[in-house]
Amino acid sequence: MGIMHERIEASMPVLEVKSLSVSYRTAAGPVCAVRDFSVELAAGESLAIVGETGSGKSTVALALMGLLPGTARVEADRLRFLGEALAPGDGRSWQRIRGRTMGMIFQDARGALNPVRTIGAQFSEVLRAHQRLSRKEARSRATALLTDVGIPQPPFTMRRYPLELSGGMCQRVGIAMAICHAPSLLIADEPTSALDPSIQAQVLEVLRRMKERQRLAMLLISHDLAMVAEVVERVAVLYHGRMVECGAAAAVFRKPAHPYTAALIACQADLRQRWEERRLIPVAGAPPASGQRFPGCAFAPRCPEAIPECSAAEPPLKRIEADHCAACIREVKGSGLEK
Repeated sequence: MGIMHERIEASMPVLEVKSLSVSYRTAAGPVCAVRDFSVELAAGESLAIVGETGSGKSTVALALMGLLPGTARVEADRLRFLGEALAPGDGRSWQRIRGRTMGMIFQDARGALNPVRTIGAQFSEVLRAHQRLSRKEARSRATALLTDVGIPQPPFTMRRYPLELSGGMCQRVGIAMAICHAPSLLIADEPTSALDPSIQAQVLEVLRRMKERQRLAMLLISHDLAMVAEVVERVAVLYHGRMVECGAAAAVFRKPAHPYTAALIACQADLRQRWEERRLIPVAGAPPASGQRFPGCAFAPRCPEAIPECSAAEPPLKRIEADHCAACIREVKGSGLEK
């Protein structure tokens, strides 16, 4: 069966990933970037993957898009998209779905655009790559999509080059291109990190509207927990390439069950407080180097609540509530941690 989302039953997950692992070949040997990552996403559902720089967030996104370099080795017990199994080493599988039923918004929207071609020329090329459209039809469709994402005067914008647009405008163009084929899955990698707060809010509203209108399954990669809390229903926290907590966003942010998640939340500014009252608590220490191995919990060297058992064996990801899992072996009274 071909990968056509119209043929997939409504009850079937859009994305199924079980035990995804990614490593890179280096002169010093293989370096593990992601270990044992699992997730399921249904139509209209959104999940955020959060963590510090180097935690493996973008590697997961690129692995799911089939965009990792040749030095990467991707393994998974199960990798299914719209009901069809995808082989990690089969580039043709991703070529059929990438841009059509699976769209991606890149962190550097301007950098993802060709600087020497107009927005209209690039948009028309993207549309005609998967749809039988005339140039006139493609331009008409591009104009409608740019209008949908809130770009004023789309015909004028289509005559401009990327360097003539603001960062927010380029990001909106990137969103329009990513959804132009009505994909079933949209992956957004740090879509607002380079934008000022007012433009961030506008871009997030566009993403929310598009997700609801098209019933997109959305995977959001971010380090901004405040932004994540406004956009997604579920969240997965990555540390050193491994998921250490996951669950409903409201539950995870209200009562974090892993000390790393609690530390990330403590780093976020509460904008409701007056400036002189805000107190940010940075995560102690520094993240481990890629490929560094630990006999137990990788966060133990930085964890203020660590006990000797934390370094003895790596804790498994355990369910602590109906839709809340964490990988921590001890209970810390008053901090929301549970076994």
